Amino acid sequence: MTDKLPPNLLALFAARPPLRWVEPSDHAPEKRRTAPIGGLAAYLPELQKYKETDDYKPTESWLEMRDRKKREQKEAAASLVTEGPKQFKPNEDPNIRGDAFKTLIVARLSYDADERDLEREFGRFGPIERIRIIVDTHAHEKPNKKKKPHRGYAFVVFEREKDMRGKQTPKPFHAI
Repeated sequence: MTDKLPPNLLALFAARPPLRWVEPSDHAPEKRRTAPIGGLAAYLPELQKYKETDDYKPTESWLEMRDRKKREQKEAAASLVTEGPKQFKPNEDPNIRGDAFKTLIVARLSYDADERDLEREFGRFGPIERIRIIVDTHAHEKPNKKKKPHRGYAFVVFEREKDMRGKQTPKPFHAI
């Protein structure tokens, strides 16, 4: 039946030539040129010498580092709770100026507002000692952040405490 096939298909059924003989890659032990293979017992004295002179310092894995950082944060928080009140001395802080009972915090300021606007608005309640609009002093460290003239809040320090409280009457509450 294969005699009826065309020659290109008959070529697929033709026998291949025999494989060439290659010498085996493994040689007999007596013909090997490499050092003879033995056990580890010959190296034990050298390993003992190395062990005595080696100064091993284990490295910290990322799991150990994570656990250490968590532990340090907890210890820092615990020490802050115990030591913080002992070290808190607001009367000795050079950044604190003025009396807290005379200070009014103004939040959600427009970015167009400045000291003159606050002076005009709050000056009608009484004389103002000073006004401080908080500015972002670390803006240069945040290059991608939108530039704003200030942080949006201010402190108004009045000369007298009763001026800070104001004389406004509360707005009446209307139930719906």
